Amino acid sequence: MSVTGISSSVSAMHAQQAAQRPVGIDRPEHAGASAGPGFADRLGQAVDRVADQQARASEAAKAFETGKTDDLAAVMVEQQVSSLGFQMTMQVRNKALTAYRDIMNMPV
Repeated sequence: MSVTGISSSVSAMHAQQAAQRPVGIDRPEHAGASAGPGFADRLGQAVDRVADQQARASEAAKAFETGKTDDLAAVMVEQQVSSLGFQMTMQVRNKALTAYRDIMNMPV
């Protein structure tokens, strides 16, 4: 087969592939607009929920210490839920910092 035959075969294959591609890509009108809250909003909400849980745990401990309640198990559960939420927040922060450092250290 000659070089001309190969190039015409390749051109025919490219034309066939181009005909099979979709004509247009559906894109939203505003590239930045989305249907729901963004990443920063969701992250802020998660931090607020952890802060609220810590406040509830603190109030439960204070109520137990002042004698307003005698349910030690409920206080301990509130403390554990608060602790787990805080630990999760710290792990997310650590992962985000690690990812940031990795990106900053990438060669250009």
